[in-house]
Formats: sequence, C-alpha cells, structure tokens
Amino acid sequence: MTAIKHALQRDIFTPNDERLLSIVNVCKAGKKKKNCFLCATVTTERPVQVKVVKVKKSDKGDFYKRQQTWELRDLTEVDAKDASKENPEFDLHFEKVYRWLASSTAEKNSFISCIWKLNQRYLRKKVEFVNVSAQLLEESVPSDESQSVAGVDEDALDDYQELNTREEQDIESMMEMCEYAISNAEAFAEQLSKELQVLDGANIQSIMASEKQVNILMQLLDESLSEVDTIEGKLSSYEEMLQSVKEQMDQISQSNRLIQISNTNNGKLLNEIQFLVNYMDLSKGHIRALQDGDLTSPKGIEACINASEALLQCMNVALRPGHEKLMAVKQQQLLFADLRDTFARRLTNHLNNVFVHQGHDQSSTLSQHTTELTLPKHSPLHRDLLRYSKLMEWLKNTHREKYEGLSRTYVDYMSRLYEREIKDFFEVAKIKMAGTTKEAKGKFGLHGSSGKLTGSTSSLNKLTVQGSNSRRSQSSSLLDMGNMSASDLDVADRTKFDKIFEQVLSELEPLCLAEQDFISKFFKLQQHPTVTPPLAQPETEESDGGVVSRVPAQAEHRHSFSSEKDMVRLMMNKIFQSIETELNSLIALGDKIDSFNSLYMLVKMSHHVWTAENVDPASYLSTTLGNVLVTVKRNFDKCISGQIRQMEEVKISKKSKVGILPFVTGFEEFAELAETIFRNAERRGDLDKAYVKLIRAVFMNVEKVASESQKTPRDVVMMENFHHIFSTLSRLKISCLDAERREAKHKYTDHLQSYVINSLGQPLEKLNHFFEGVEARVAQGVREEEVSYQLAFNKQELRKVIKEYPGKEVKKGLDNLYKKVDKHLCEEESLLQVVWHSMQDEFIRQYKHFEDLIGRCYPGSGITMEFTIQDMLEYFSSIAQSH
Repeated sequence: MTAIKHALQRDIFTPNDERLLSIVNVCKAGKKKKNCFLCATVTTERPVQVKVVKVKKSDKGDFYKRQQTWELRDLTEVDAKDASKENPEFDLHFEKVYRWLASSTAEKNSFISCIWKLNQRYLRKKVEFVNVSAQLLEESVPSDESQSVAGVDEDALDDYQELNTREEQDIESMMEMCEYAISNAEAFAEQLSKELQVLDGANIQSIMASEKQVNILMQLLDESLSEVDTIEGKLSSYEEMLQSVKEQMDQISQSNRLIQISNTNNGKLLNEIQFLVNYMDLSKGHIRALQDGDLTSPKGIEACINASEALLQCMNVALRPGHEKLMAVKQQQLLFADLRDTFARRLTNHLNNVFVHQGHDQSSTLSQHTTELTLPKHSPLHRDLLRYSKLMEWLKNTHREKYEGLSRTYVDYMSRLYEREIKDFFEVAKIKMAGTTKEAKGKFGLHGSSGKLTGSTSSLNKLTVQGSNSRRSQSSSLLDMGNMSASDLDVADRTKFDKIFEQVLSELEPLCLAEQDFISKFFKLQQHPTVTPPLAQPETEESDGGVVSRVPAQAEHRHSFSSEKDMVRLMMNKIFQSIETELNSLIALGDKIDSFNSLYMLVKMSHHVWTAENVDPASYLSTTLGNVLVTVKRNFDKCISGQIRQMEEVKISKKSKVGILPFVTGFEEFAELAETIFRNAERRGDLDKAYVKLIRAVFMNVEKVASESQKTPRDVVMMENFHHIFSTLSRLKISCLDAERREAKHKYTDHLQSYVINSLGQPLEKLNHFFEGVEARVAQGVREEEVSYQLAFNKQELRKVIKEYPGKEVKKGLDNLYKKVDKHLCEEESLLQVVWHSMQDEFIRQYKHFEDLIGRCYPGSGITMEFTIQDMLEYFSSIAQSH
C-alpha cells in the first residue's frame, strides 16, 4: 500500500501541487468488484483546498488516472454503517449518496479519521458523522500503511515544506564542490559535520562576546520587574477603592429602579382613574333629563336624546380586567341601570299614550265626508313621532322587550284607526261605483250620484246580492254588445268607473308607502339590512287563463322576526289587514255591475303592481296588490270564458235570414274597447291570450251556426261573417291575430267562390249538365272530335239545349238569381255588388269554357250560343241598375 501511495503521489498529485494524506482501496457496494482508490489530498499553495479524489487503474496499462474529484466542503454526511462492529462498508453524501466497500476495516477507519481531521483543520465545517465511534474521531488510528495520516497533526503539516528552487540550486552547487558526494556519501557527510562544528564554534564565540550586553539586558529586566510590582500594588489599592464605589452605585441603581417602578405604577393608576372618570361619569344635566326631562317639547326631546346617548356610551364602555371588582364601578353600573330603566319606562308610557290617543281619534274618519273619495293624511302624526326616532333606536338597543311592546301597541291602535278609515273610504267608493249606471242605481235602490247608503260595507253587499241574478243575466257580453246601441252601452259610465277605481288605487298607494316608510324610520328597521329570506311557497290555482300563482294572505304571518324586513312586512300586514278584503269586495262589485269592468281593473292593477315592484319588490304594497291582481286576472278569465259559453249557447231564428251574427259584431266592439283600454298596458300578454281564445270560439261557432242555418245558405253565413271578421282585424291591426286574419280572409274567399259556383249552376242548368257529360266522355278516353258521334251528345242534342237558353231566358234567369242572392245577403255587410261581380266573372268564365268545348268537340259545326259576352255584360249591368 505504501508503494502505491508513493506512486500516486509522484504520478498524479505532485504535478498538480497536491499532497496525498490518506488512501483507501474500495469498490462500489453491491456491484461487480471493480477496485479503485479514494484519496484525501490538500494543495501545497495557500489557500489550502481539501479534496477527495477517485483514482482508477487504466485499462490500457499499469499507470493510474484521476477519474472523479469532490470538494470536501460539498460533503454533508459520512455514514460508517456500524460503530460497534467491524464493517468495511461506508457512505459519503455529496450531491448524492455514494456507497463504498473498503478492502479492510482498518483502511476505512484510517480514511474516515483523516477526513474528520481535515474538516476540523481547514473547513471548520460540522460534517455529520453517523455510526462512527467517538474514539475514532478524537484519536488518530495507527496504521503501517498510513504513517502520513497518523502523523497529520497541525505542527507536522505546518513544519513540513518541500524544497524551493533556490534551495535545490544551493544543494546542487554544494554537491558539485564535493565531487565524491554521490559516490562516497559517508565522506560527504563527514565533511558536512566538520563544517557544522566550525559554524557551532563561531556561534558560541559570538554568544560569549555578547555576554556584557546580556548582563545589561538582565539588569534592565530586573528593574522592569520591580516597576511592574509597584504598579501592581497601586492597581490593587485602586481596585479596592473602586469596589466600594461599585457597591454604592449598585445601591443607587437599585433605588432608581424602584423609584421608576413606583412612577410607572402611579402613571398606570392615574390612567385607569382618568379612564373611569372620563367614560363612566354622567353629568348632572343628563341625569336630570333622564329622570324628569320633558318629552313633549322639542328642546326637552333633544336633551333626552343627548342624555340617552351619553348613558348608552357609559354603559357600553369596554371595562379592562379587574374594573368590575371596584366598588365605585359597581355603584356607577347600578346607577346607570336604574337610570336606563326609569327613562325607558317614562318613554314607553309617553309613546303609549300618543298611540292610544291617535287610535281613538275619530276626527279623520269619512263618515261626514261621504261625497269625497279621499283618505286622510297622517303626515302630521308621522312628523311628530319621528322626533322620537333616535329614542326608539336607544330603546331598541337597551330594552328590547319594551321596544317590541311599543311596536305591538302602535300596530294595535293604528290598525283600528286605519280599519275605520279604509272601511269608510271603500264604502264611499262603492256608493260612487254603484251609481255609475242608471240600471245599477235602479237595481241597488240608489237615487242620484249622492245616493245615501246607510250601514256598513256588508249592507251594500246585501243590496248587490239581491239583484245579482238578474244583473248577472244582463251583464255585458259579446252578444249584448252586438245587440246594444251606443246609447245603451253608455261608455261614459265605464269611463267613470275606471276613474273611480284608479282614484282608489292612487289613494291607497301613497298611504301604504308613507306608513311603511314611517315604520322603517321610526322603529329603526332599515339601519341594519339583512338578507331577505325566501318567501312562502305561493299557491297555484287553475284559472281559465292558465295556472296563476298567489301568495296566501296569511303566509306572511308564519314568518318569524328573522330579519327587520320581515318585521316591517308583518307590521304592515296587521295595520292594513282590511285592505285586501276591501279591494276584493270592490272588485266583486265592479264585476257585478259590468263584467267588462275587469278589463279596466286588470290594466290599472297591473300598472300599480308594476310601479310598486319597481320601488320595492318585497314591500307590503307590492305583495298585497299582487294578490289582488290574481283575483282581477281570475275575473278577467271568467269574463272571457263567459263570453265563449254564451257564443256556444246562441240560437238563431229559423224564419229569418242569419246575416252578421251578434257575437261577431260583439267581438268587434270588444276588440275596439280592449284596444282602447290596453293601449299602453303592461300586461298586454293577458289580452293577447284572451283574443286567441275568443277568435277561435268565434270561428268555431260561426261554422256551427252556418251548418245549422235553414233559411240562409251555409256559404252565405260563412262568407258574410268571415268577411266582417277579416275587415275588423285588418282595421284594428292586432298583431297576435295575424294568422287568424289571414285564415278569415281565406275562409271568406273560399265560401264566396263556392256560393257563386253553386248559384250559377241554376240559370243554365241543362247546359251545365250537357257539357259535364261531354267532359265525362273525354275523361273516359273518347276523343274530342268523336264526341259529336255519341248519341246523347250529338250536334242535334247540343242545338236543342242551346235553343232552350235564348238571351231573354238567360236575362230572366239572371234576374231571378239576383233577387235570390239579394234575399240571402244582409244589408249590413254590403256584399251584394261584390257577389254579383264575382258571378259575372264566373259566368263569363263558364261561357268561354263552353265555347272552347264546342270548338274542340264540334269543329266546323258552326254552332254558337244564343247570346254573346257583350250581351251578358249588358244583362248583368241592367239587372244591377234596375235593383
């Protein structure tokens, strides 16, 4: 191993100015045995670099080569695997873990010891040595093969130096002076020894010559020592003096520290006292205001507000730990609690009295103003009460029970007040509404617009019920509209009803909004908005217009006070609990007076619901009007269903001609009225659905009546009525009925053509039958020029048939036809000339067709009709003018 070490030093490390300190023969653990050497080296130049070098024998010869190099500073851990047993395996952790198997445990231990010493010497890096015995890290491990490593202590590493160039030259020159130095080393050594003795002698003589200087130096050293002793004595005395001063300074420092602690504690105590005085002291003026303050005057209310806010601040002070144990603090808290209870009781009693007085105040009722359809305004009361809004907020934060009790009292008494006012208001509205028509006045026993109605709303309902049966039978319908004259319809009464209903809604809307706004501000329910919970699941109801949804009237009452919006809604429900009932009663009355009033009510109610939802979709007004709108929509659907039912029940006279059916004319007037009412309405979709239902019912019942008609031909009934429908839809331009308008035109055209063809078959009946037979033979395969050879259709038969229809006979037949058509058609639609012109065109078409058949089937026969086209035109014109 020594020889290998010397060879590696000479061949690999010396050329690189490196010195080999330790070597170990290893192979990779767990793989094929390929031996190599791990070498620990240091550089000869400073700064010293410590490296671990892997050296491997070359495959091409016996020399060694450097394969891989690691810096020792990159080493993080050395794992010897087992500290108690001999184990040649060990790991070195550089950028990755290298696992090695040494040839012997001694070599491994020697190498690890060298690594530990080099790390301690040069790097001062705490490499972690795992499973390595402490003895190995503290002592050098002796080994014959690693003398250099065993002697690698700090002095040996520092003392050993290689010869520099100058030293090598001096040795070479000295050896040249002694030529036999190489051949006779003993003689050379002896000569060197002699020269060394000569030099030692010279050195001794030089030392002896300098003995005098040495004595002087020794004397100076003795004097210096005596001076040092003197100085040390003085220093000792000074030290004793300073020791007493130090003790005094320590005492002073301790005293200053105690004084500082005392000052700190006094400052903290002063801060605590100032804190309590500043935040828990209530002025005498505030105490007086809370105990005896005037709650009626503006100045007294302002003083009470300031005092209550100051009291609330004192009570809500965040006390520091330990404050609640102080007697003064406890006394103040008791005082504050007593003042709070006293003032809350005074405030509650005062506001209760205000609410009770207002609830019993009957000066604002409508009993003395039955001719005025207005609701009294409560803005003065709201304005007076809003002065207490801050006090209500204080009561809400301090006495929740009294606050809720006040809200219940307000709701209780105000609901009574509003119930009286609303009942009187609706009674006046019903009186005015029932007096809008002369017939209604007669039915309900009312005389004049200012008809006196004694009793409550129920009495009016009784009056309306008495005439409900007869009134219902006389209520407006499409049939009635078709049969009524303009004076009978009395559009002015409907307009007046519309204004009354609009005035009712216009009076209710600001009343509800003002009350809801007041409740929110007075009871401070809008200051802390919360997420509104989902409303109760609405009920669904089947109506003639489809499925409609309605929030149950009592659904709101199932909500708890989970949010302040819910509380506002519940208070509004209780205060105005009679509005929805009264509105439904008013709507029922309007429907009994005239079923078409539901159109006006639907438009007005839809507009007000839309307005209320834009302001606040969850408000009481929006919910209530929405519920009432469902009722109005249901009445509207019932109205439409009633019209359809009456169409289906219509009966026609068997002795007179049909003409324009009354429900067709009624639909026209209904559409004109509806278009006027719904011109700018929000719920146009409801009317469009009703239009479609009505027009389909009109179409179906026109066909039904036409099929049942005995006096008037079916084609005439269909033609006239569908022409009227087409004209109506074209004039009104109802976009949702475009398809029905086109269908009506198609039906009108078809039945006009059918009526013309059927009617024209009678004046030239035999001629028609003859040529129908000719066309039948041609259709069966007989050639056209051979038809004249058929016995029944020869030329003689054709001349015989033509002679039966001379010009006078044709004119007479057309005149009879004109009279018959005139009897069939009605005067209202004015279709006689249209039908007569269509018959003229059809007659000319048939004439040309007959002439064409004669030319094709009887060529060269010279047979012609007894009259010409010009004759026919004169016949038609003269007949039309004569009538």
